[in-house]
Amino acid sequence: MGRDKALVEVDGEACIARVAMALAEAGREPIRIAVADPDDIELYGAVIDPSIQVEWVLDAEPHSGPIEAMIEAFEDPLVDEETVQLAPVDVPWVNSALFAGLEESLGPSDCLSMPSDGLWAHPLLALVRPEVVVRRLKGGDRRPLHVQFAEMEHSVMLEEPSMLRNLNTPEDLE
Repeated sequence: MGRDKALVEVDGEACIARVAMALAEAGREPIRIAVADPDDIELYGAVIDPSIQVEWVLDAEPHSGPIEAMIEAFEDPLVDEETVQLAPVDVPWVNSALFAGLEESLGPSDCLSMPSDGLWAHPLLALVRPEVVVRRLKGGDRRPLHVQFAEMEHSVMLEEPSMLRNLNTPEDLE
């Protein structure tokens, strides 16, 4: 994108604000937002609705990747929820129904539930059981998350591809 995707506007609203609102509307507060730089807290906080309960987390190892970030976040003693909803900032078309649907589709023996557009699974939008998932990820396996998550007991929820689109280039805004 050439700029911070969190602050790219879609329909007049920053991506991070859109994703945070969808999570809040799905009842997933407090929303823990991991940042690489303390200055990001002020930048992102300025565009997120102040009524949304946000907990800011500074990455111990900035830009280390999603697997390391998840392990770090899930091992935090403050994370004691049975499930944690993952959500990157570059999916500004998600809505609360997607997050509610993942919760409904999570089976009792599933490690996670993730959406799929019928062609691709979207692991960074998965609803996970952190206690189980972190044990599996800590083994040093650095294969892509969609491969590792597919090997865990999971459920898949089919969703419209337009909802799961990533914002990667300026053309994706058209």
